[in-house]
Amino acid sequence: MAKKHHARAEPGERARLEVVFERSDLLGTLFGQFDQNLVAIENRLGVYIAARGNRLQIEGMAEAAARARDVLTGLYNRIIEGQAIDTGAVEAVIAMSAEPTLDGIIRHDVAEPPKVMIRTRKKTIVPRSPTQITYMEALSRHDVIFALGPAGTGKTYLAVAQAVSQLISGSVDRLILSRPAVEAGERLGFLPGDMKDKVDPYLRPLYDALYDTLPAEQVERRIASGEIEIAPLAFMRGRTLANAFIILDEAQNTTIAQMKMFLTRFGENSRMVICGDPKQVDLPQPGASGLADAVARLEGVEGIAVVPFGISDVVRHPVVGRIVQAYEGPDA
Repeated sequence: MAKKHHARAEPGERARLEVVFERSDLLGTLFGQFDQNLVAIENRLGVYIAARGNRLQIEGMAEAAARARDVLTGLYNRIIEGQAIDTGAVEAVIAMSAEPTLDGIIRHDVAEPPKVMIRTRKKTIVPRSPTQITYMEALSRHDVIFALGPAGTGKTYLAVAQAVSQLISGSVDRLILSRPAVEAGERLGFLPGDMKDKVDPYLRPLYDALYDTLPAEQVERRIASGEIEIAPLAFMRGRTLANAFIILDEAQNTTIAQMKMFLTRFGENSRMVICGDPKQVDLPQPGASGLADAVARLEGVEGIAVVPFGISDVVRHPVVGRIVQAYEGPDA
């Protein structure tokens, strides 16, 4: 447990705060290689951090110093819980420290688990942005969830993690993961191999998310048994999908007819998640996207949640957020 000491300061004044960490053996992980985590916090919040044994002194404007203290405490608590701390985690906790409603995530008592989490065979996943909290809550409560927003916000990854969690708990019998095989500037017909060889590259992100949440041998065994099915959207036609967790990725590339077909596959005791970025449509007629049409028709309908992500929710490398912002600027 981290102990906090600080002198009283007004928000507009400079302050010097101190945090004491009980377990010095965890400080190497907390600080990062070559103190990269401390440097990231200093650069983002405009503070100075000095380490003396298991004591950290933080100097800066009062509000920034308090946020840096909370970030360090939040990261330390995550390490105690066995969670990995990487660049994305540090950036996420820094961003979330600005949210006054997120005390339970940033500064929770390590004796109690975070209020919002997804448990899989390989890891426990906690939210990395304010919108991810809303999304993870929707994934556990609603029948149909639309997740809209740019790349790197965790839309598909969290949906797959929730699906895996429900599969291993027995609340669903199978996972069905799908994508439209739309040519994003390439020609599908010129790829080598049979139909499976041609469409598998389009489905690769779904495989990646599965392997990150389940041991490889379990992924292969469950695919072979039919518990996990990964297929192009066209393979969904004519089916009723009951007792299943169904995910449609890159949904902005569905036509209106395809989206209607997919949504009407919904069966008893199922959950359906539709992920996509309305600004990245690869259809010949972008205005005919089934995702935008479905959201316009269904937003506000009971049992359906729409969760919009923004640039501030990007949780990959920080440069991804800056790239997205550059492409979505005033001239985009």
